[in-house]
Amino acid sequence: MNDLWIAIMEGKPIPEKTYNHVGFKITKEDFGLYAQRIRSLGVDMKEGRSCVDGEGRSLYFYDYDNHLFELHTGTLNQRLQRYH
Repeated sequence: MNDLWIAIMEGKPIPEKTYNHVGFKITKEDFGLYAQRIRSLGVDMKEGRSCVDGEGRSLYFYDYDNHLFELHTGTLNQRLQRYH
């Protein structure tokens, strides 16, 4: 993704899907582009809950071994301030 290189090793899948995940910040302008690219992979993808003011938008997807990733348009600080 952009200048970020991620290596995911193939191995035994995690037995069940959880909410434990790694999140990556993206711009709100790129949200639709990334959503389209992820949909084209055919992986289990879920958009975040309805947009909460100040929180940004999220897109979650599992890889084929049940690892969860998040693409988020806000920052951690914005999210923490929203729920403070």
